[in-house]
Amino acid sequence: MKYQVKFLALLAALPAALIVASPFMSLDRSVASLPQLRNWGLENTVGNSHIHAVDAWKLEEGSRDIVVAVIDTGLDANHPDIKPNLWHEKGTNNYGWDFVANKPNPIDDHSHGTHVAGILGAALNSKAGISGVAHKVSIMAVKYYSEKNTGAENLKNSIKALNWAIDHGANIINYSGGGPEFSAEEFAALKRAREKGILLVAAAGNERQNSDLPENFYYPCAYRLDNIVCVSAINIHNELLPSSNWGHVRVDVAAPGENILSTVPGGKYAYMSGTSQATAFVTGLAALLLSKNRSLHPEQVRDLVRASADKLPSLRDKVFSGGKVNAYAALALLDRDKGAPSANKLIAAQSSKTETVKPFSAPLHKGPISKVASKKLKRPASSSKATVSKR
Repeated sequence: MKYQVKFLALLAALPAALIVASPFMSLDRSVASLPQLRNWGLENTVGNSHIHAVDAWKLEEGSRDIVVAVIDTGLDANHPDIKPNLWHEKGTNNYGWDFVANKPNPIDDHSHGTHVAGILGAALNSKAGISGVAHKVSIMAVKYYSEKNTGAENLKNSIKALNWAIDHGANIINYSGGGPEFSAEEFAALKRAREKGILLVAAAGNERQNSDLPENFYYPCAYRLDNIVCVSAINIHNELLPSSNWGHVRVDVAAPGENILSTVPGGKYAYMSGTSQATAFVTGLAALLLSKNRSLHPEQVRDLVRASADKLPSLRDKVFSGGKVNAYAALALLDRDKGAPSANKLIAAQSSKTETVKPFSAPLHKGPISKVASKKLKRPASSSKATVSKR
């Protein structure tokens, strides 16, 4: 087949051991307890590899007025860490749309979407298992992906999902998926999001390649619009994941992406790895920034995220910012600049983010891209081991 279906997707054969059978801890609201959330990306004692969430929450915890659309595999709306932060369409009980089944309220039969949603916006006071980066945000679920669909069908549904989120009031779109094929329709949808002041946070991909090279372009990151933030993944030692794509021009920043604990369907929790997870951390940070200053434009949010990143030797020449996200530093920079980020000056040397729309052939697969061992990967990739929490 000329255009092989390509996907870096997971969980179809997810090991049963990956799933944590039940909630394992109860949270109180004291900051002192927060590092025990078991999500090292928020806070950890190993090193400076976390995003400084506890300090960030002293400045901002998120707002229900900020709507984050998770365009993915659906959502477990009854998960105790997700339910308190569900967005609902006005006058209905609908929390999103399923473009696979063409009906409201997309159920997650895949786990990926629920896991991503938990990282960016799980409720802190659910008295269950984890907290999201922005634990008071509103989560909108839009389902586009099915393993039973062709790559062309998934791409078509992803474009519908983007437009639906735009039309229903999303402020930020988390897109932990992608593929190597340019789509004029997808590009148009993202330009429309830009015109509406909507930020898209997208995964760099898990193909262990330099995405700056034309033969390795990974979309939507490669569209080069200034309302897109592209994210690579690091481990707890501040090293780029071997599976993560990178690119000094086309990837903006890195975030935690290895063995990240989050929500999965059935009120459970699991560890997953990949740029999907890293993307959700940055989406959560973007939600905190918008919660603090609703007037920020997408490119201002992007520039704040870049300029406040912790510079790391391992990320020099790997991502545009040269570092990993620091939520506290981003919020502090916003405070200091009073809504007019000096980050814009720091980024001034970057070339304009534009791209000429070009024709494209049959699209390759657009799918979720958490890194889990799979025989369906087009390119070989290292496996990801899961560790079950015993708490």
